[in-house]
Amino acid sequence: MLQVKLRNPRVSADFALKQERFNNVIRAMNDIEEILVEVTRCHSQWRSLMESVDNRVEKSLSILRPQIIAEHRALLSSLGWPPKLSTSKVGNVEVSNIPNPLLLMEGDKRESYSQSFIVLCALQHIQTRQDKRKKLLDMSKQKAVRLWAIDELVVPIASRMEYHFLKWVEHPEFSFALVYKVTRDFVDGVDDVLQPLIDKARLASCSAKEAWVSAMIQMLSSFLEKRVFPGLVERYKEKHMKSEVISSWLYLVDLMVAFDKRMRLLVGADTAIFQEASMEVFYQDILVMELFCKKPEWLKTWGKIELKDAYRKLKEEIKDEKAWSVSENERTKAGLESNRQSAKYALSTREDYKAPILAETALSMTQKLIDRGLSLPSIPPRVQFVRATAAKFLWYFIKVLFLQLKKTELSYDSPDEDRLIKVCGPINAAQYIESKLREWSDDLNIVEMSVTENNHSCFFEDEVKALVDIETDWLMEIITVLLHQFETHSSDYFHNEEEENLTVGSDNVSVSSGFAEALDSLRTRLCALELNLNPKDFLGMWRSLAEGLDHYISRKIFSGESFFPRKWIDGLGGNARALLMVFKPYCVRPEAFFPCVREILRLVGMSEEERKLMRGELRKESGRNGKNCLSLFGLTHLSAQQVEQILMC
Repeated sequence: MLQVKLRNPRVSADFALKQERFNNVIRAMNDIEEILVEVTRCHSQWRSLMESVDNRVEKSLSILRPQIIAEHRALLSSLGWPPKLSTSKVGNVEVSNIPNPLLLMEGDKRESYSQSFIVLCALQHIQTRQDKRKKLLDMSKQKAVRLWAIDELVVPIASRMEYHFLKWVEHPEFSFALVYKVTRDFVDGVDDVLQPLIDKARLASCSAKEAWVSAMIQMLSSFLEKRVFPGLVERYKEKHMKSEVISSWLYLVDLMVAFDKRMRLLVGADTAIFQEASMEVFYQDILVMELFCKKPEWLKTWGKIELKDAYRKLKEEIKDEKAWSVSENERTKAGLESNRQSAKYALSTREDYKAPILAETALSMTQKLIDRGLSLPSIPPRVQFVRATAAKFLWYFIKVLFLQLKKTELSYDSPDEDRLIKVCGPINAAQYIESKLREWSDDLNIVEMSVTENNHSCFFEDEVKALVDIETDWLMEIITVLLHQFETHSSDYFHNEEEENLTVGSDNVSVSSGFAEALDSLRTRLCALELNLNPKDFLGMWRSLAEGLDHYISRKIFSGESFFPRKWIDGLGGNARALLMVFKPYCVRPEAFFPCVREILRLVGMSEEERKLMRGELRKESGRNGKNCLSLFGLTHLSAQQVEQILMC
């Protein structure tokens, strides 16, 4: 039967006879496969026997397969396939509709094609069963099934399209437009005519629509791999051609990404593309971007090109004088009152973080590089690309932030308010980008990349840590400068017992003249920082500053003489209340952030009876630290020795 000489397929009777003979042979081979499956399950030790049978079956298939394919191709040719491609308007992306020969088939022609299609599917089914039994296919890693019968439709189209592709090497958008047009015009006809035949051939989980779209993409991808990218790679190695090649390369990738999105939409929601088990498998097989997964060296070159382009664009933005600026409207958009309600923070936009325009630019470039990586169909190449582009770009921008901060030197002796404001810009940028990186790391695609790296925390963990370090270090620098300035302005107060008192504020608080100067300077700097620093960092900054002031003032008090003049003690209450008034706009109870000062004021304000009682209790606990006694009086931050020192006054 296998040696029957094939004659012209136009003769219906001869064609039907040949198809019947093909079917008989395929049924016989299926029966053999059924036996081999049973033998494999029950008698795995009969390996030599099974190999002998497989060899004989393979010899028969090697004769049968080319005959069936030749018969099928001859039949396609007689049906007018492939159709003529109308290309007169491709340049304007207005290709006229191409008639589908599959939909024009009638009567005997339709029946003949159906029989031939089913025979070819049945032959592929045998091959698939054999490979699965021999474990040549790892079903967990298998890509979407390529249908031979669909491939036979694409092969003759490819030979015609290549003629046009070669003419459009300098205008690849025409090639993409033509492939999309032909695929779209035929996809419904392929699904309507061929899907019932696939179901009849009992090819489980096979979709005519998916196979058609995938085969067309593979055809274009093959052309790009053989005729386009090799030339770009060679030209990229030539220094004088690099700028031109970079532009061509990026434009081509743009076309590929857009093309993949459009082709996915053609498949539709009614096919396996949206079935969880096969979604990832199908995506890997349907994307032109799969080309970079097969060519790691091209992926590496592409990453270098994208990174260099991002560097160039960022450097141009930095040259703009307004890059680090934040407009007055943006700084006051939320209003100071909302900034002071820490429980209601809902920061999301650049304006909320008071970040400069450059931060949004850098973030947008990073997002674009990540999206480029996510256009790749498999996760390991995505990780490789994102690490080589987006991550490196972030480190470059982190360095830019650091250098910008270093350029703004803060003076410990007399901190310039303008310099404080300049420091706020890079800090706000770091805080804004940090928050966005944390937000992106919760995205499912980024989580998958983290798992691939065996990193179950934030994908950009190192980058986030570097940004946090920048914020922390420079906020501490601001706090140190403010504390140093406060110490300079208040030094006379702590060493001059006869300070003149001034009356300030709406509450008519009495403040020592030396202390008032320090408070006024502190209030001015805090107002400037509140206006220019992002609310989250400002909240942490003023609280840390309050803690530092509390420590400084208490240390100054207890490092002096064991006995304080009555006038100095009397003025301490007014000075402390004035200090709390400076922080009153930022919280309801500022005294909570000055625990040592608060407890000192509590001791100073005690009546004589309370002081006697406390002295007595402290004597009872002599030899011990007196903590139990102090806690009874609500004192938890001062030591017994410090309390004794105050009580002696």
